[in-house]
Amino acid sequence: MKIGVMADTHDHMDRIRQAVELFRRRGVGHVVHAGDFVAPFAIRPLAQLSCPVLAVLGNNDGEVTGLTGAFREIGDLHARLATTRIEGRRIAAVHYPELAEPLATGGRFDLVAYGHTHEVAVQRIGETLLLNPGEVCGWVTGRATVAVVDLETMEEEIVELPPLGEADAGTDA
Repeated sequence: MKIGVMADTHDHMDRIRQAVELFRRRGVGHVVHAGDFVAPFAIRPLAQLSCPVLAVLGNNDGEVTGLTGAFREIGDLHARLATTRIEGRRIAAVHYPELAEPLATGGRFDLVAYGHTHEVAVQRIGETLLLNPGEVCGWVTGRATVAVVDLETMEEEIVELPPLGEADAGTDA
């Protein structure tokens, strides 16, 4: 199974829709969001996914009650740490890198996803894939990115979303 990993969407509805469409085209079976949705309305496009979403809150997610309510239909939203097991793989999501690295070094997880820095980062710590998919919004770095992880091989692919308004003609990057 492939899973989609995203972070730092920051209310950028067009980019969120692009990420959702990419994940749908790629046939991902689960999505992990490593925080910073910002407002509850930014969760609406995630309802178009045909798979569950596991997510954590980030430092810009202030309207927790609204976010939690919006999330009820699509998956699980956690305050600081979200964990799950998918196809035998142990997965953790946090927002902050200072929480992610200790989780990865402990050997308890196969994948630890995080956000906050808006920078793509891929690292192997022992058998654990430590992954920041970058920012979906594209506002800080100028690159709107997500990741797709193959749970069988634990190989990741960072996918840059196409420029807004540009027809992607079915391509992924």
